[in-house]
Amino acid sequence: MKNITFILLLTLFSGLALNIQAQIHTELIKYYDGETVLEGYIAYDKSIAGERPAVIVVHDWMGISDFTKSKCEKLAELGYVAFAADIYGKDSRPASYQDAGKIASLYKNDRQLMRSRINHAFEEMKKIDVVNKEKIAVMGYCFGGTVALELARSGAGIKGAVSFHGNLDTPNPDDAKNIKSKILVLNGADDPYVPDAQIKAFEKEMNDAKVDWQFVNYSGAVHSFTNPNSGNDNSKGAAYNEKADKRSWLAMKSFFEEIFN
Repeated sequence: MKNITFILLLTLFSGLALNIQAQIHTELIKYYDGETVLEGYIAYDKSIAGERPAVIVVHDWMGISDFTKSKCEKLAELGYVAFAADIYGKDSRPASYQDAGKIASLYKNDRQLMRSRINHAFEEMKKIDVVNKEKIAVMGYCFGGTVALELARSGAGIKGAVSFHGNLDTPNPDDAKNIKSKILVLNGADDPYVPDAQIKAFEKEMNDAKVDWQFVNYSGAVHSFTNPNSGNDNSKGAAYNEKADKRSWLAMKSFFEEIFN
């Protein structure tokens, strides 16, 4: 009985020690694209000494949200610096899906503006003193997945780009020749917003440019499969899928371990 009690206490105190050791620091970061004020969100573990790899996280069409911030914090727990990029601007926060659709369309129809916003986030990330400037990746959700791929197509010096259920199309497929990083696309096999024709065009784009790319389809998953706020009705085209969410996160972790080591 004494041995069991000792083991239980040891386990408890070990867990407490780990929690005390991890010091996840978060704050809002103001930066600019010309005269446009942007407000990002940073998370990292202050208990880790020195520089470390960093990941830019790009929000979905609703802008930076608790969902975006939670992903940053999870990345910080893995030992990365995570920076949520603000594509829309500090004073532009959608109040509804209708608003989000209008704002997101502005950037989808103006890829130069989209690339400008994400490149400014990339430059802002490099200013953070705990970031290893040679080991930066980008990931994004839905709209953010599209943005992540556009950062890669812009020729940015990143190590990798990850798209979670994002659109894959681009107005200038030849820009894939600018890509310097590895690419990972995590897609819902039943996503109505990413049709087969778009996937085939993306594969051709990547192969023509001789990019190191991976594409993973998750069966039974539709759009927005990583977000619990999306509900569970696949017939609506967007729904949470717990299995695909967990599998895609593990795939991302493995990808980052590969590109940063």
